[in-house]
Amino acid sequence: MTKTIASEIIEKYEPIEEVKQAHQMSLEGFTRYMDSSECLLFDNKCERTYQNMNHPLNDYFISSSHNTYLISDQLVGPSDIWGYVSALVKGCRCLEIDCWDGSQNEPVVYHGYTLTSKLLFKTVIQAIRKYAFITSDYPVVLSLENHCSPSQQEVIAHNLQSILGETLLSDVLDEFLDKLPSPEALKFKILVRNKKIGTLRETRERKGTDKHGQIEEYEEVEETDQEDEDDDEVKESETEDILKDNQEKEMESKRVAGLPLFKKKRVKVAVALSDLVIYTKAEKFRSFQHSRLHQQFNESNSIGESKARKLSKLQAQEFILHTRKFITRIYPKATRTDSSNFNPQEFWNIGCQMVALNFQTPGLPMDLQTGKFLDNGGSGYVLKPDFLRDNKSKFNPNKAPIDSNPITLTIRLISGIQLPPSHHSSSNKADVIVIIELFGVPNDQAKHQTRVIKKNAFSPRWNETFTFIIQVPELALIRFVVENQSLIAGNEFLGQYTLPVLCMNKGYRRVPLFSKMGESLEPASLFLYVWYVR
Repeated sequence: MTKTIASEIIEKYEPIEEVKQAHQMSLEGFTRYMDSSECLLFDNKCERTYQNMNHPLNDYFISSSHNTYLISDQLVGPSDIWGYVSALVKGCRCLEIDCWDGSQNEPVVYHGYTLTSKLLFKTVIQAIRKYAFITSDYPVVLSLENHCSPSQQEVIAHNLQSILGETLLSDVLDEFLDKLPSPEALKFKILVRNKKIGTLRETRERKGTDKHGQIEEYEEVEETDQEDEDDDEVKESETEDILKDNQEKEMESKRVAGLPLFKKKRVKVAVALSDLVIYTKAEKFRSFQHSRLHQQFNESNSIGESKARKLSKLQAQEFILHTRKFITRIYPKATRTDSSNFNPQEFWNIGCQMVALNFQTPGLPMDLQTGKFLDNGGSGYVLKPDFLRDNKSKFNPNKAPIDSNPITLTIRLISGIQLPPSHHSSSNKADVIVIIELFGVPNDQAKHQTRVIKKNAFSPRWNETFTFIIQVPELALIRFVVENQSLIAGNEFLGQYTLPVLCMNKGYRRVPLFSKMGESLEPASLFLYVWYVR
């Protein structure tokens, strides 16, 4: 620290005038400085949008939500506008909207084949228009799971155009006729992700014409016994089984007869809606080879977590080649009826751009989601590392890296400051422990735990040092968790903080703590010393 910087700190934080004039700092001044935002663990450089935002969309991790309209479970819980508002306020840039035919020719949003309540589609779009760019200026993608008849698809198209107006991207950008545009080029724009008929050139040729009543139809062929249905087609749920009973009996008879288990499906798309889909056309994923040969630059895939997990283990490098070219969205499996989430890290490791989580469900996955997208100013877009963008890279997260630039991270956990009290103790005095956990590629996963400090959450002291060797720091997140040790009922969560490893400041730092629901627990914090070398 230079004399100039030291003088500025004294001038800003020292409350006693005589001490300030002597260019010194009292204990009170030092405490004020250490409690300030300047001494937080999170590097303030990462608090602004500092990354290059001129790469194509597929070069970024994009904050994404699943079934955004739900604020509880997937079967009987309410649908609520708050799902969209809270996701957008949290920096989410890809929202999901399940569209179904409603009464009086008004499309509705809800989880089909379930008892979840319904919202009017136009009400959802009005809320999105209001809150879309509150937290971030960068583009929002509306991922439509469209089950509507052509007539109500036209209503959807009309609502999108009339409510969103100029913010709706409804035409190809002149400089991006055959490649994906950048987040910078799409600032303050809302994109529609849906099935699309024909080419972008045909869409442009129809611009300004009357599309009312124009319907295109195509035939989709798929295996009927596949484990993972595409999210854009059908979401399996317990309540759907009755409706599928006859179809399953027919499949069984085919299976017994040794016949191939394929079904053909006629899909009708209103041209008015189809033409609003520009750079985010939803295309069914078949295989990496099929995508390599046939998939167009503006086509994106949705893959269920189970199928994606198998592919990431068996064909990791092919998966990474795929995500270098095409936007890939991962969504939770249908059996997560309680709106639980998977660990998103495994899919960020292979470059998947849109890893969609249930934002209403707190816990480890959402802590990782929040921590990752603290980076780059909370813009909802984080540039993927070079090795997930470079076609020459041989990166495989499941193997020891060849050209990595590892870091040795040392953390000395010194103390805690006014940690949250225990709700399980009559005296509210917690037996506190801190768990420091690293998330990244499999070889970098690690966890350390402090000793227990008995009945002192107000000012516990540990003075314990932990070291992590991180092979791929560009993908690594670190999570600090404070718990109350309970040998009978299991440890009680008191607070946590998660951030990217490369967004950590060095030196003596304060770690703010947040509740399970993501609320600040100020002034509760940890005090530590951080050092790392590359």
